[in-house]
Amino acid sequence: MTRRRVVVTGIGVLASCGIGRDAFWAGLLADPPEGVRLVPDFDPLPYFDNPKDARRQDRFAQFAIAAGAEALEQSGDPGADPDRTGVLLGTGIGGLQTLETQVQVLLEKGPRRVSPFLVPMMMANAGAAAISMRYGFRGPCETVVTACASSNQAIGNATEMIRNGRCDVMITGGSEATNTPTGTQAFINMTATSAAGISRPFDAERDGFMHAEGGAILVLEELEHAQARGADILGEIAGYATTADAYHITAPRPQGAGAVRCMEIAIENAELSADDIVHVNAHGTSTPLNDAAEAEAMAKVFGEPGPLVTSTKGVTGHALGAAGALEAVAVLMAMEHRLIPPTAGWATQDPELPTMRLVTGSAAPWEPGPSLSNSFGFGGHNATVVISPPPT
Repeated sequence: MTRRRVVVTGIGVLASCGIGRDAFWAGLLADPPEGVRLVPDFDPLPYFDNPKDARRQDRFAQFAIAAGAEALEQSGDPGADPDRTGVLLGTGIGGLQTLETQVQVLLEKGPRRVSPFLVPMMMANAGAAAISMRYGFRGPCETVVTACASSNQAIGNATEMIRNGRCDVMITGGSEATNTPTGTQAFINMTATSAAGISRPFDAERDGFMHAEGGAILVLEELEHAQARGADILGEIAGYATTADAYHITAPRPQGAGAVRCMEIAIENAELSADDIVHVNAHGTSTPLNDAAEAEAMAKVFGEPGPLVTSTKGVTGHALGAAGALEAVAVLMAMEHRLIPPTAGWATQDPELPTMRLVTGSAAPWEPGPSLSNSFGFGGHNATVVISPPPT
């Protein structure tokens, strides 16, 4: 049986460097914003019927709805049977802002003042449920929660839903909004965030990530279905894999052994070889252990110096469960513009890392080809998606 192919026909995005595709792309090519990476000037009201409806969604779900609207606008009406159209999103935590606010209400005003909307707002599946209900998509509606690998796993699992014939169209991606006082302090106390306030992926002076928020949604479609309706195809999800380190709750397995297996299986799943891969959008958080493990893993998979590598987290910061979706959009837009954004914040070569072709300084012109997007999460979750240019 010939495997069904899966293509991307719409993308929507909002991040600290910009709201919407054009602003996001311009932000990836510009100097990174200073300080905490929040989505600036985000107004949820245009995406809801009234302010009350907007207030009944946590910020992370508002992000999913906004990015979904942009993605579906670009895709146009997929025209698939609603029972064969699904939603599969990722988030690392879900409605932390709502939980934190309502705990404060409980402590200051008493139990009777706690909102009856607390649970439907804080639950991790709120974003996926909201998109499903808004558009009437009645296929599978699920949420992946695997820390910073969440939305990459969502994209991969959504791809499998189409490949195996369960669905013809899937809305996928992820969103996150955890920059609350408690969420921020937790990462600071964990010493995971940068004390210098700079995201410096793969740099010798890297000292942690910049805690960020954001969301990105992709419309996936079976190739022949997209071609039959004349959809504009942006790229193809050619392969996917996920593995577990089975090692430590926060640290990656030394030498990136889990990441090596993940990338190798994803490339094999795409029916490609390592020599076919021309670009990697790295997880590249700017933490000492993650970047070292990923660099060593890439050297094992591709040899040195390997394909062109960038970490867009130098600009976006680390949006946790939304990171993989943001970076998948970055790869697709790099293909569209035939430019790979530079790794912002990088300045000093780390002599302890293997040699790699890291894009720094300015964007690198390239001939788009098969590319990897890596995501690795606390708990030892690894996810790699292979994205190829539109089929010719």
